[in-house]
Amino acid sequence: MKKRKALLVIDMQKGSFTPKTPRFDRVGVVKRINELAELFRKLNHFVIFIQHDGTGTGEFEKNTVGWENLDDLISESTDIYIDKYANDVFYKSKLHSKLKELTISELYITGCATDFCVEATIQSALSKDYNITVVKDGHTTGERPHLTAAQVIKHYNWVWQHMIPTKGKVTVEKTKFIREHLLQ
Repeated sequence: MKKRKALLVIDMQKGSFTPKTPRFDRVGVVKRINELAELFRKLNHFVIFIQHDGTGTGEFEKNTVGWENLDDLISESTDIYIDKYANDVFYKSKLHSKLKELTISELYITGCATDFCVEATIQSALSKDYNITVVKDGHTTGERPHLTAAQVIKHYNWVWQHMIPTKGKVTVEKTKFIREHLLQ
């Protein structure tokens, strides 16, 4: 049986990309996510958009502009949408049950923010024995008090490459490599 794959696109929402919260290489990250999403659809894999639902918090309120995905992020009617409620996408969401239902064992992870929601999701997915490919140039974050956004991204790409695997494993690869590998 062919392994089923899903591209997770985490929190690429308007509320995460404001003048007060600029993100590193926003245009490039969106371009690469769109490129991979198109390939995943073409190969009959799944594209899953994760949107933070902060209903009741005043931020990322469902069905508000801040909750919406970025306008230049391309989605199709076949894509799946999952609400999340904490940094970890799996926490009290329908993601794990949906992945089981679709018999998905491999996750390709992209999105915002590297050091919060992307990191928490990778840790959680690894503990659930998924095989994970982090898209090295497909996640972003903002400047931090002691590190630039580029340094944060570089640091986490290194951390993920050196994690102790479970039944699943974590690899970190650039979009170009992933594209070539999927087309083999």
